[in-house]
Order: sequence, then C-alpha cells, then structure tokens
Amino acid sequence: MNNLIQTTTLQTTPADLVLHDRVHTSLYTDAQIFDQELKNIFYSTWIWVGHVSEIPEAGSYKTTYVGKQPVIVVRDRKKDIHVLLNRCRHRAATVCEHKKGKTNSFVCPYHGWSYALDGSLRGVPHPESYADMLDKSEHPLVSLRVEQYNGMIFATFKDDIEPLSDFLGAAKKWIDLFMKQGAGYPIKVAGEHRFRFPGNWKIQLENTTDAYHFPLVHKSFLSSVDKQTEEMLDFVGGSGFVEDLGNGHSVMVMIPDLIDLEANLDLPIPARFEELAAQLRAEGHEELEVRRIVRAVAGSGFNLNLFPNIACSMAFFRVLQPIAVNETEIHHAVITMDGGPAVANRYRLRLHEHFQGPMGFGTPDDSEAWERVQRGASAGTDLWIMLNRGLPGEQKSEDGVVGDVSAETGMRAGYQQWKKMMSAQEGK
Repeated sequence: MNNLIQTTTLQTTPADLVLHDRVHTSLYTDAQIFDQELKNIFYSTWIWVGHVSEIPEAGSYKTTYVGKQPVIVVRDRKKDIHVLLNRCRHRAATVCEHKKGKTNSFVCPYHGWSYALDGSLRGVPHPESYADMLDKSEHPLVSLRVEQYNGMIFATFKDDIEPLSDFLGAAKKWIDLFMKQGAGYPIKVAGEHRFRFPGNWKIQLENTTDAYHFPLVHKSFLSSVDKQTEEMLDFVGGSGFVEDLGNGHSVMVMIPDLIDLEANLDLPIPARFEELAAQLRAEGHEELEVRRIVRAVAGSGFNLNLFPNIACSMAFFRVLQPIAVNETEIHHAVITMDGGPAVANRYRLRLHEHFQGPMGFGTPDDSEAWERVQRGASAGTDLWIMLNRGLPGEQKSEDGVVGDVSAETGMRAGYQQWKKMMSAQEGK
C-alpha cells in the first residue's frame, strides 16, 4: 500500500497528514500549516504561562508569549493573577519590556497611557483633547482567561473552552507527584536559560517522551556520571513505560522507583548524595527530612508532557515557544525548594547545569539532534516521519494507552490531539 502524499499544503486535510503510526514531513516544513497551528492550537487551548513562584507578590510580573502574541503575567493588588496582552490600546506599543520585575502600573513609553495591574486604563495625558470621545472603561489591556492547577498558571484566548481541570485530566496526578520535589517546601522557579534552535516546535515536543534516543545522543553525559548513576539511567530496556493520558498529554516513566519521591525513604542513600546528607545532618535536620530532601534534589523519575507547550521534566520546566515553522525558542526553568536548605538547592542547580545547562552534557546534544531533524526534513517532499515504535506492545490502561519506556506512545498522543484540534475548525 502506498501512503505517499504529493502535496504539502493545507489543501490536504489534517486527517490525511496524521495517521496512526506516522505523520507527514510537511508538519515540520510547511509555513501554511504553522500559521494554522497558531490559530487552531496556540490560540484555541490552554497554554502554560508561568508558575506562581515567579510572581509571588502584588505587582510582581513576568513577560512571555502565548503563541506569537506577547503577554504580561501579573498579580494585582488583591493578589489575583491576570494575563494581559502586552499592547497599549492607543497605538499598539508594548507597555512592558522587562522579562520580570515588580511595578505599580504599566505605562506606555510612547504616549504615556497608564494601566493598573488588572489591566484597566487608569489615565491618559491631556485628556481634554478627547473631549467626550474617550471612555477609559472601554480601553483596558486585553485580558485572557486564566486558571491554575497546583501552582501552574495557564491562559487561553477562548472564553468557551473547557475548564483547565478537565483539560489536564489524568495528567493532574502526575503534576501532583512532580511537585513533591519541594520535599515539604514550596516549589520555586529559581531562574531559567533560553535558547533557540532552527527547527519546528513539534520536534522538541516529541523529545520529552523519547527514551529511545537517550543512550546514543547522551552517551557523553552517561560517561560523565558515576557507575551507580549510569546503571540507574540505563532504562531503555527497563520496567518503565510511556502512557497516553488524553488530550495530547503523556508521561514517560524512566525510573519507576522515583515516581513518588516520598515513598520508600528507608532505601539506602545513593553514594553521590552521601556528602549532601552529611551536610544536612550537620545543619540539624532530622533523618527523615534529610532523606526527603536528598530524594527530591535529583528530581522525579518521569517526564510529563502537557500539550502543547510545557513539560515537567525530571527537575525543571521545559517550555517551548513557536517562532516560525523552522525556529523554536526553549526555556529551561530550574525548580528549587523555596526556603529549603541552601546546600540542597546548590546541589539541584549543579545537577541542572550538568545536563540542561548551556554548557551541560544534555541540552547541546539534544538541540543538535533537533537541528538535524529539521535539516533532513527538507530532503524529499512526500516522505513520512515514522512513529510506530512500540505499537505491537501497547495496551489499554486506566487513563488511556500504555507502551514500554521506549515506545513512541507519547508522540502518537500528541499528534492525535494535533489532528483533532487542526480539524476542529476546518472550513471556518
């Protein structure tokens, strides 16, 4: 049977481009498809915009993007969270250019229109020039719908969309498990680094639940760790799994013993953390707390993908921002224990730098692979991306479908949601 498609534009329907075991290469390369993705996906569903620890006080804010539209995530004086389009209602200039900070208001630098933290228009210079033509109540900063779950803030342009809790569905229990990395302390985003790679956003989305590449692409990383850690990370043939959680979300469990960081705390402390444990004891921490902190420092034993733009990955948030059909920006935000022992947070930062950092062993190798995928995708116009690994062994699970740890179950989940959303408004 010949499944080749000669055309690579949206004259072909999304259903034709995404099959059960493969997707068409044009999903990486077609600019028309990319533009439609912004409309049908990024402007039509819940998009992760931040964590509550990034805006801890009234007036705290961060700037980010929903799709390609710039937004401000801010707490008002009542500590309610707003997500506002970063665009003055007068002549469209951005009203905030800093990545994060604290303010009492947002003032347009062009003509001085000022806005309160909730987005309401507070004042304009020389209002007499407008006579009775300007009603300030009609010109607030545009506000998106906002909801949060366990500290994770999501926003959407759609007022009639399902509640966030329903959208997250079976992924909520995995978010709860991921947040146990606080070891009894609140989770805090301690900083991030950003980089771009010349490739489509879906290439990165696939990577988060792709265990198949790990022993090859991350061979240099595995050679840099101790033997005990290397054996722990030899999970491709292990008892882990990948599960389709519905709505495009998926989880890849690499180390089953580390699903619940508060379970089996009586197990021996790994050799690489014995020094940390000794320092915590010296600071006066009780043994149970020492074990909870040590267990949490290295992160969870799974990667959780939340469609379409956020992954809770080991011990950090990985956020993707689509720039163009062949360009994506990635934010790696390390999480620490807010108020936790400084020595434990230093260990977490060093572990993050070792793999995810710009000079680390993991991220540079991943981004090289993503770039090669995009470059190779330009070869041929009628070829397919294969996503059939693990299909014969997939089984129904309580929350969806589950395959072995190196199965491409998570990728198939994401693309089926892509097909659903790209088809939903077809013809509209």
